[in-house]
Amino acid sequence: MKIFSREQIYEGDKLTIERQQISSTELMERAATQIFNWMHLRMQGAQVPIHVFCGIGNNGGDGLVLARHLITHGYNVKTYVVNYSDKRSKDFLINYDRIKTVTKAWPTLMKSEADFPQIHPDDIIVDAIFGIGLNRPVVDWVKNLFRHFRATKAFTLSVDIPSGLRTDEVPESHDDVVWASYTLSFVSPKLVFFLPQTAKYTVQWEVLDIGLDQEFLSATETAVELIGKYEVLPIYVPRDKFSHKGQFGHSLIIGGSYGKIGAVTLASKGALSAGAGLVSVFTPKCGYNIIQTAFPEAMVYTDTNEEIITDIKFDIVPTVVGIGVGAGTDVKTINAFEAFMKHNKAHLVIDADGINIISKKKALLKLLPENTVLTPHPKELGRLIGAWKDDFDKLHKAKAFSKKHKVIIIIKGANTMTVLEDKLYVNTTGNPGLSTAGSGDVLTGIITGLISQGYNPLVASIFGVYLHGKSADIAVEDYGYQSLIASHIIQYLGKAFIDMFKQPEEQQPPEEDGEE
Repeated sequence: MKIFSREQIYEGDKLTIERQQISSTELMERAATQIFNWMHLRMQGAQVPIHVFCGIGNNGGDGLVLARHLITHGYNVKTYVVNYSDKRSKDFLINYDRIKTVTKAWPTLMKSEADFPQIHPDDIIVDAIFGIGLNRPVVDWVKNLFRHFRATKAFTLSVDIPSGLRTDEVPESHDDVVWASYTLSFVSPKLVFFLPQTAKYTVQWEVLDIGLDQEFLSATETAVELIGKYEVLPIYVPRDKFSHKGQFGHSLIIGGSYGKIGAVTLASKGALSAGAGLVSVFTPKCGYNIIQTAFPEAMVYTDTNEEIITDIKFDIVPTVVGIGVGAGTDVKTINAFEAFMKHNKAHLVIDADGINIISKKKALLKLLPENTVLTPHPKELGRLIGAWKDDFDKLHKAKAFSKKHKVIIIIKGANTMTVLEDKLYVNTTGNPGLSTAGSGDVLTGIITGLISQGYNPLVASIFGVYLHGKSADIAVEDYGYQSLIASHIIQYLGKAFIDMFKQPEEQQPPEEDGEE
């Protein structure tokens, strides 16, 4: 799913009005009617008090249209205009006049805290105060209104975006924004719904189709894409009946040190379970018996050193190399890593101490093949790209780093993001159970295994992140968040592949009682 920017949405509105020969007021009516339909389907006439708070711009106009439809359908509605300025948009004014035709009183005009209404926890708040076009500081009394909403503990539904939240900034204070229970977003979700510092402002979200011009929607390239099942399904390459392991590449996992052989074991298992034809492991001598016992499907090469990697030598030609997991940053290991990089011709996936080594010795960045995949956790990312001010600054720095060094960066998190230059891919799978030792090693292995089969590094990264999260989503049903471990991700990876082809279960109508 494309995530359109604020400027693109404005352009889409403009083109839709021109091509469909409608007015902006008619487009507003269409959009707000979709919100009404969403509410009406769920409420079915229930007489819960609904408090609709409208700003004086186009988001407020949406709120007025919604309130009018709710009133004409018999709902218990109280409408308020949050009068934070003397300026009003044209479409707000048109709908301000229209709502008077269905109610005996004008909406309540709010000018200060003295006008705040009493709201019961069982009531519903509709937040239609500010939209994506907010370009001014929120005045203090309106911020206090936001706090008032939160204090009531009432269900809060935001129109398009929680008021006070901008599409490209992190709020200075959490009191500057409405905390929505649910947001109905026009056209596409907003990037801020997926960032750690801003996702908290809406518990859930849903996209409403407001009928924007289809040619615009399909032809417009966006800088951000949301990745789910229907985005990865076309990526999958099925296997021919007569295929054999030689067609699916040879993955080499390099890493491990004394006490950390589990990391390469998990990564190599992840690579083979993701579909690599062959998997070899290069590790210190202490890892030989462990890997041969724990993972008999792998072939093992060892260093002459018992405890750390000091000299990387092997007699195979790998398709792809996953390097760094559990390797440590001993000087001898750093030297071995550099010597390997100077002669390597294969695709690279670099994780953990591989990233730490690069961070210590930035000259190694010049040795990275184009589209090398880097999979850092947050602290490793900070060592790589530098400290950031907030989530948007982090994305800016990651994009700049990717563009400069021609690498792919995977920013791990609740919505793991894959970055290639100015393009961002936001993953939708995964859960808190992934916050466990070794899950990153498994991800490195999965991406390595996908590249091994012929998926290009970007596609392998997007697909691998999705499968990794989906496997955890399936596994968590059996183990819960706390008991999910990295090995379960590998164990359930096959089910993640199979799940791509499952159709949503059709709901059966309830059986009716009848007389015999």
